[in-house]
Amino acid sequence: MAIDDARFARLLAPLGPFETAPTLAVGVSGGRDSLALTLLADRWARARGGRVEALTVDHALRPESAAEAARVGRWLADRGIFHTILTWGGAKPATGLQAAARQARYDLLTAACRARGILHLCLAHHREDQAETVALRQAGGSGVEGLAGMAAARALADVRLLRPLLTVSRADLGATCRAFGQPWIDDPSNLMERYARGRLRRQGVPLGDLLAQAAQAGRARAALEFGLADAVARHVLLAPEGYAVVDADALWTLPRPVALRLLAGLAAAVGGQPYLPPTQGAERLLAALPGLWAPEAGALALTLAGAQARRLAGAGDGRRLLLLRQAGRMAPPVPLTPAGGRWDGRFQAGAHAADDLTMGALGVTDARRLATLELPALTRIPKAVWPTLPALWRGATLLAVPHLGWGVGPLSASGNTTAGVGALPRLAFHPLSPLAPPPFLPPTEGGLDVMAVVSDARVII
Repeated sequence: MAIDDARFARLLAPLGPFETAPTLAVGVSGGRDSLALTLLADRWARARGGRVEALTVDHALRPESAAEAARVGRWLADRGIFHTILTWGGAKPATGLQAAARQARYDLLTAACRARGILHLCLAHHREDQAETVALRQAGGSGVEGLAGMAAARALADVRLLRPLLTVSRADLGATCRAFGQPWIDDPSNLMERYARGRLRRQGVPLGDLLAQAAQAGRARAALEFGLADAVARHVLLAPEGYAVVDADALWTLPRPVALRLLAGLAAAVGGQPYLPPTQGAERLLAALPGLWAPEAGALALTLAGAQARRLAGAGDGRRLLLLRQAGRMAPPVPLTPAGGRWDGRFQAGAHAADDLTMGALGVTDARRLATLELPALTRIPKAVWPTLPALWRGATLLAVPHLGWGVGPLSASGNTTAGVGALPRLAFHPLSPLAPPPFLPPTEGGLDVMAVVSDARVII
């Protein structure tokens, strides 16, 4: 049955809120699923004074892919929908091609949204895709978070991924395209035996059983994430300088799954990682933490996912755990454009008027030099964190460390200008992974549970 406007509005409603005149990006391959989504989203956005931007990723893996992407552009242009082709260039890996292509697709799509200031990226995964995902994760030994399947909304650093069609069948999407009079392109690689999903599609999957399993796992995941959000609110300080302080004593009173998920989320956030580390790593860290307070521990530090865990000195009678970026794994400095930039998966620079700037780590040497100055911020930021702070450079010259309120000339009250340099960008701790993901909600469509994550991509608990 074709999806009408009212049904699509009901599918999208739990994934809001949206701005008054919403702009939605839609990843469109040219297949029935993504074209149906694009046309439905376009009509939904226009009715609200907004618009859709369609983005096609040409992976350049088949000779005909460029022509197909251009054909999609012509189809959409005839309907007044703005369309952009994003090409995956460079050498392609000999192994793990599908995984690499999927990551490249997400990277290109989210980068395009970031450049355009678009907050919502809609993807056309549907009911059969969800069942296949659960089957693949089941075969891979995933835990409850993986077996809950794909989220209807997922908050990334710069954009929200929205999947409003997870309860919709592939047949309904084909019927929707036919109702619009819209042809589509079938990608033969979707059924290739060399790929795991292709084999599943040829064999078929027990749709009802897998979706029921996803719903059950989703309820368990919802309980886990509710406990996680509560633990973050009660026991964690996430500082704007990119480090976290945790009530270590509380870690051993929390339910073990919550404590493990909390440590994994903290490590990913302060370590600048886009994904959580494996559970085994969090288990090893949790087991080793008491050793930090052993008399012989000294300055012992433990590591996980690019983050370092240390005991926090001067915490009184309570035990406080300090998590910060592992200094040896920080990214090299990156040049900033006038629009800003991102460094180390942790800090975002805003727009600015200064020229030839780079953003990188303050480093040990310059941290020691600044420690001789009377900077009020130094007294509240743990000493181990100083070298990991973002600094602004021009060539080899250190211009400013905004989080310390220091610059080569006096910094303004807002900390974004310094004498003789011009307007400097504002820096914000903006990790790739939210510390506590938004909760799963269970809206229903057609009697099937959908696990929908609802949040604003720019808010990190």
